[in-house]
Amino acid sequence: MTPATFTDATFETEVISSDSPVLVDVGANWCGPCRLIAPIIKELAAEYAGRLKVGKMDFDTSHSSAVRYGIQSLPTLLFFKDGNVVDRVVGAVPKQRLVDSIEEILTDVRR
Repeated sequence: MTPATFTDATFETEVISSDSPVLVDVGANWCGPCRLIAPIIKELAAEYAGRLKVGKMDFDTSHSSAVRYGIQSLPTLLFFKDGNVVDRVVGAVPKQRLVDSIEEILTDVRR
């Protein structure tokens, strides 16, 4: 499974109104660290298919959504549950850091 593509036009329906938790990778084509983390995002999309929606959003073409969530550095990974940001990771981090956040979100019914 490949990551979804989120845009300003689809953000409300694909992310905010999603029935499942969502991981949004906000990046840009010109961003080196974004390219480094891209294979990890693809792996997570496949590994968590059916339990977590994983997608990418281009900072340059979906600037309104990025500004709405205070994106100042790329990549920024936003974790949504029930339409709210429940975690945020900035930078190209090891896969395990993202897995830890995902597992906490998927198992914590209070979030």
